[in-house]
Amino acid sequence: MLKVLFVCIHNSARSQMAEAFFNKYASSTDSSESAGIEPGKLNSYVVRSMGEKGIDISGNETKGVFNLYKEGRTYSHVITVCDAEAAQRCPIFPGISRIIMWSFPDPSTFSGSDEEIMEQVRVVRDTIETKVKAFIANPLEENTL
Repeated sequence: MLKVLFVCIHNSARSQMAEAFFNKYASSTDSSESAGIEPGKLNSYVVRSMGEKGIDISGNETKGVFNLYKEGRTYSHVITVCDAEAAQRCPIFPGISRIIMWSFPDPSTFSGSDEEIMEQVRVVRDTIETKVKAFIANPLEENTL
C-alpha cells in the first residue's frame, strides 16, 4: 500500500496537481496528500488547468507540511515537487521508505498573457501527470524525466 505526501513551497500548484493525479490513477488501497512548506493560496491557473482534465480542486485547502509532521502522520513516500533548495527544508517523517525529489517550474512565476500563462501551466500539469502515472506503475524506480 502506498501512502504518499507531495510537498512544494505553498501547496498552491504542483503538489495539489500531483495529489489529485495520484488519487485519480492509484488503486483504492493507495492514497496521497499534499502540503506546503509555507502554505499559500490555490493558484487560479492551476485550478482552471485541472478543470480541463475533469478534476475539480477548487475546494481544496492548502496545508502546512510541519502541521502534518506534528500530527504524527506517516507516509511510505514523500515526493517533493519543488526545487532542491526548497525540498531540503522539508521535515523528515518517521518510517518513510523513500524520499524522492522531482523538480517542476513554479506556476506562480509564470508571466505573459492569460493564455500564455495557461499554456505554461498546462505543460507543468501534463508533465506532473506523466510522472505520477510512472510512479504508480513502478514506485521503486526513480522515474526521472
